[in-house]
Amino acid sequence: MSNVPKEAIEVIAQSIGITNLSPDVAIALAPDVEYRVREIMQEAIKCMRHSRRTVLAADDVESALNLRNVEPIYGFTSRDALRFKRAAGHKDLFYIDDKDVEFKEVIESSLAKAPIDTSVTSHWLAIEGIQPEIPENASVEAPSDGKKAEYKEDGTSADVKLPVKHVLSRELQLYFDKIMEITMNRSLSILFKQAILNLSTDSGLHPLVPYFTYFIADEVARNSNNFLILSALMRVTRSLHQNDHIHIEPYLHQLMPSIITCLIAKRLGNKFTDNHWELRNFAAKLVASICKRFGHVYHNLQPRVTRTLLHVFLDPTKTFPQHYGAIQGLAALGPSVVRLLILPNLEAYLQLLEPEMALEKQKNEIKRHEAHCVYGALLRAAGLCMYDRLKMFPGLLASPTRPAWKNSVKVTRTNKRKASTDNLMQQPPVKKIATESAVGMMPINSMQADLQGAACSFSNSVGGSNIGASSMSRPLSNDNMLGREAGSRVSKTSTVLAQAWKEDTDAGNLLASLFELFGESMLSFTPKPELSIFL
Repeated sequence: MSNVPKEAIEVIAQSIGITNLSPDVAIALAPDVEYRVREIMQEAIKCMRHSRRTVLAADDVESALNLRNVEPIYGFTSRDALRFKRAAGHKDLFYIDDKDVEFKEVIESSLAKAPIDTSVTSHWLAIEGIQPEIPENASVEAPSDGKKAEYKEDGTSADVKLPVKHVLSRELQLYFDKIMEITMNRSLSILFKQAILNLSTDSGLHPLVPYFTYFIADEVARNSNNFLILSALMRVTRSLHQNDHIHIEPYLHQLMPSIITCLIAKRLGNKFTDNHWELRNFAAKLVASICKRFGHVYHNLQPRVTRTLLHVFLDPTKTFPQHYGAIQGLAALGPSVVRLLILPNLEAYLQLLEPEMALEKQKNEIKRHEAHCVYGALLRAAGLCMYDRLKMFPGLLASPTRPAWKNSVKVTRTNKRKASTDNLMQQPPVKKIATESAVGMMPINSMQADLQGAACSFSNSVGGSNIGASSMSRPLSNDNMLGREAGSRVSKTSTVLAQAWKEDTDAGNLLASLFELFGESMLSFTPKPELSIFL
């Protein structure tokens, strides 16, 4: 029995003008119609599968009719939804409700645009974070000038700039949400390492930079007691900084407070096992890297950072972890910063630090541990500064026959000033320098630190005594220079020589003063050629 009823055959016959079709003929034609329809549908399904689709379309039926050499059906497309109506007087008979269209309206209507060939064109989605106004980009729902007029109390009008809607693609939104989720919840996984590696190399992340900066600033302020999240956020910040394809300098004013917070915050994490010292070291290196990269663009970037760190270092009310972060931050900025800002205040700070490291005076083990960490940071900063000066002046310790450093020298922390004084008394007298002046220690509560003044006063502030340079034997008196002056060129040359002589003298004072303060611990920072002199 066929699935096609004989009534359907009769209706089709009536639609083509056959009115006297007998019921026996209709019953005989029904199985053949079903066979032909099944054949066409099987071919259409083949066309659908070859097209890698799962939904049968009218184009597939048309292709099947062409394969069977049958004229295709005109007027049916896959985009139009067919609307069937029930035929009056028939329960299971439906027909398509065709709308009557007047021929006059079709003639008078405008012609549709001719289809163009398929092509690929490129255009800018955004330039420096600003979407260009071109037809290819989505229109921004805002007035043409992006401003609206408001009136003040006195009646004058003022233009108020309206916010511009930032359009992000769906892919970038998913990427940003995924990075946020990994950073907050899975910072110890391998996937997070791959994510920060992608952040440092991907060239299409510039539209997301303002979102990342806001996310970092907000989460650092909100999760100051969560060590894992703070560490993950700092690694995300470093990856954005290392990405050469994005321009992060316009957002430094939002990133720097978060980094400085992780450097000199009073408390990072809730647990004692949280290694906040490592986080502060990481933040110090990140601050130094940012200042090195963008210091030529923003000339006040490093001075502002240095002033902030110096405030914390010279404030006795701050905790030892805050002092540690300030010292590490200043040390990461270079030996010159250490020599000009830390070393002039080193002796006074060590006098306050030594009681906190003694077991007899400080019973709190955590406080003693923090004090020892700060002492190690000061030792490392001073040692690297000394190492830099010794590399700059290799002839400072060139004479191995000086009686100042012998095997009998004992450098200890208990009588270090006496041992250093006895050894220095054995040195031959040196020539006095014309620029000799006694400048006191920089006060702890003084924040107006002049870098040039600190450089000039360092030779008399750290060691507590006027120590000459033992390696220089040539006198450089003002009388001889005035006698040899023959013009402006000779005057400039003498000024340069005097400055070189002063720098070499400061290097000698630095070496003696640091050995007096730290003792034999400074030997690990001495280069190998110079170390042989002490041995």
